[in-house]
Amino acid sequence: MAVVASETAELEVVDLSTTSVRELNQRLHHLAGGAPGPRGFRILNPSGAHALACGLDAEIDVEIEGHVGYYCAGMNKLATVRVHGNASTGIAENLMSGRVVVEGNVSQSAGATGRGGLLVVRGDASSRCGISMKGIDIVVGGSVGHMSAFMAQTGCLVVCGDAGDALGDSIYEARLYIRGSVAGLGADCIEKEMREEHVTQVAGLLEASGIDADASDFRRYGSARQLYNFKIDNAGAY
Repeated sequence: MAVVASETAELEVVDLSTTSVRELNQRLHHLAGGAPGPRGFRILNPSGAHALACGLDAEIDVEIEGHVGYYCAGMNKLATVRVHGNASTGIAENLMSGRVVVEGNVSQSAGATGRGGLLVVRGDASSRCGISMKGIDIVVGGSVGHMSAFMAQTGCLVVCGDAGDALGDSIYEARLYIRGSVAGLGADCIEKEMREEHVTQVAGLLEASGIDADASDFRRYGSARQLYNFKIDNAGAY
């Protein structure tokens, strides 16, 4: 694997113009379980490559200098991954813990099925952001597209801009906080009271994300809990 000379003993620089994604991911995977090695990585020339820094299981910092393709930082655990560019479909899919930060915009299904950790998107997110989220917290500095938080179970989605149509369709117990306008709510998703505890939660997530916004400007959305049980009166609709 071609490695650029490290800037410090704790930083390893990998140039993907001369190193394969497989070699990079294998190098990162070898650090699982506290194995010896650098705690910081700087990835050069990603050129939209797919599946970068996936399946990590170590407390390391990975800085990616450029745009990434599908499923970057998927199944991440413990690590902090920062993308200095845009990300394609499925960034931080099934995030377990740790933190993923995208300085630009992201495509659809950001943070899908995430079980923990924090995903921060400085720009906009496309459709289906946070679908089936199961404990992940997602903070979007811009807006999100349609069907965001579809079947979201637990966790928080904080959107500093607007939300597209069918927000929170078939939602369970996730909390959705939107500062801007909402094009339309999905099935069983309603606006709820924004109490002090919720303002405090949003403020904490904004601070953790490094995004400057007033938590009191947000509105809260969640489940009306009308889809939890079968109702005989609706049998004809099935």
